[in-house]
Amino acid sequence: MVQFLVTWLVSAAAVLLTVWLIPGLSMAGLTSALIAAPVFGIVNAVVKPILVLFTLPLTVLSLGLFLLVVNAIAFGLVGYLTPGFTVAGFFPALFGSLALSFISSLLNSLLQSDDETALTSR
Repeated sequence: MVQFLVTWLVSAAAVLLTVWLIPGLSMAGLTSALIAAPVFGIVNAVVKPILVLFTLPLTVLSLGLFLLVVNAIAFGLVGYLTPGFTVAGFFPALFGSLALSFISSLLNSLLQSDDETALTSR
């Protein structure tokens, strides 16, 4: 349960940092970020695989680059579904999805290295 809460808070922090870095994204507050984090999880688990399946021919023809468009669509959908989270267009969604992926992987790797240090010190 604690790991779930930590992951949720790290995801919300990554969303807030992404909104702060990318122009064209706006967030009403911390509550919106806390709502956006699980919405991102649901969209990435349910909607994104369906989009990838339907756009598979375009993805193959573009050598995988169309997945960037799918990520931007998923990011824009989260902006639409989350109250207080606004995505101004396609390019903010594209850059936001790239930044969010980078920031959340960086935060998760920092979090895991702290967990490994705590486990080895016992």
